[in-house]
Amino acid sequence: MAVLRLFASVRVAADTGKIDVPGCTVGEVLAAADEKFGETFADVAATCRVWLNGEAASATDAVDDDDEVALLPPVSGG
Repeated sequence: MAVLRLFASVRVAADTGKIDVPGCTVGEVLAAADEKFGETFADVAATCRVWLNGEAASATDAVDDDDEVALLPPVSGG
């Protein structure tokens, strides 16, 4: 299982900042999280940048046990 780390608005949508999620690829991890947390989470997650172990990731990147997938929403401010 990968560790899914959530930040800012996506953390609020999931009501947690960290959870273990099954999946063999980044896409499978994200799909499992969407299923677990529902439509509101999925809508917010769709706007996020995805990182795997601190590097930009794509849905097809392989995930091993103890890897960390992070979702970072866009930041605004001034």
